[in-house]
Amino acid sequence: MLIMLIAGLLIFTGLHLLPAVVPARQALVNRFSEKLYLGLYALISLSALVLIIIGKIYAEFTPIWNPPTWSKHGTMLLMSLSFILFAAADMPSNIKRFTRHPMLWGVVVWSSAHLLANGDLASMILFAGFGLYAIVAMPLLTRRGDKKQTRKHPFYKDLILAAAASSVYLVVLFLHPYLFGVAII
Repeated sequence: MLIMLIAGLLIFTGLHLLPAVVPARQALVNRFSEKLYLGLYALISLSALVLIIIGKIYAEFTPIWNPPTWSKHGTMLLMSLSFILFAAADMPSNIKRFTRHPMLWGVVVWSSAHLLANGDLASMILFAGFGLYAIVAMPLLTRRGDKKQTRKHPFYKDLILAAAASSVYLVVLFLHPYLFGVAII
């Protein structure tokens, strides 16, 4: 099942790197139409996610290292930051004044947090794979023309973002054992 996890990860990340290569994306849109391109993109992404999930669930547990006891606290702290970065991608705040890619930085922090808490081979492949994807995608998207936000938002927008992200984080924290089979708290 590790092969399924790796295949899904390669398909998912490869597909998500495609928009960073503007001529390739545009050639596909020209050939198939925007609607068909987006439909196929969504279908392949979903299929790759299914491969990743099934591959991770059924992968043999192969321990590589034992996370230290303090890693749980570090992971929870990093995860709260990752939720703020994820939210910053779509909510008005000042975070985009400091980075062009808050969502990808959120993926890097999310993957780092999970690598800190999981020492088995399948988890390491999954989380390192997504983290590496985000690190590779950022300069490609910057080269494509993504820019930092120049508009300064009022500070209360940052507070709203932090409150919203923290609320979602608390819900995910509570639902984590039901969604992913691992109790956090």
